[in-house]
Amino acid sequence: MSTIDRAADAIRDGDLVVYPTETVYGLGADALDPDAVERVFEVKGRDRSKPISLGVPSVPAAFDYVRTTERERQFMATFLPGPVTVLCRRLENVPDVLTAGEDRVGIRVPDQPTALALCERAGTPITATSANVSGTGSVRRLADLDDDLRASVATVLDGGETPGTESTVVDPSSETIHRRGALADEIETWFATH
Repeated sequence: MSTIDRAADAIRDGDLVVYPTETVYGLGADALDPDAVERVFEVKGRDRSKPISLGVPSVPAAFDYVRTTERERQFMATFLPGPVTVLCRRLENVPDVLTAGEDRVGIRVPDQPTALALCERAGTPITATSANVSGTGSVRRLADLDDDLRASVATVLDGGETPGTESTVVDPSSETIHRRGALADEIETWFATH
């Protein structure tokens, strides 16, 4: 069994995994399982008022979890897969714990082969949050992974060193960039011309 298949099994079993993305290493769990999401918050020491995004293998796959406008779909088709987190109105199947009770959820379609394969094989959206303890730097190399965090996960997928620029978090409906990261300038240009 491949390491990706093992990681996918772990996610289906409610466990956590560390996986590489085109930005930094991510901490993955079944994004629709409230208990698994709760463990992500615990392991990271993350404030429960800060939502966690979900990763899916393609833009069409996202439509099982969010309700989108035509403009949001155009935006997603332009920037995903890629280092962009797109905030969309969530459907009822997305648990409150993931979104901190908010009505929108961040969608990530990672532009990284290992991350995409994991999203595909897990058969469920996975949490898309950095694999670090809150308040510490994002992890670009597995050597920098926190020992306690490493001990809390079932599998670690090695993708070498990641590029490191965080994703841009954007709400296309209000043209709001909540966090500037990769492609922020291109996103602003897109808003100005569409």
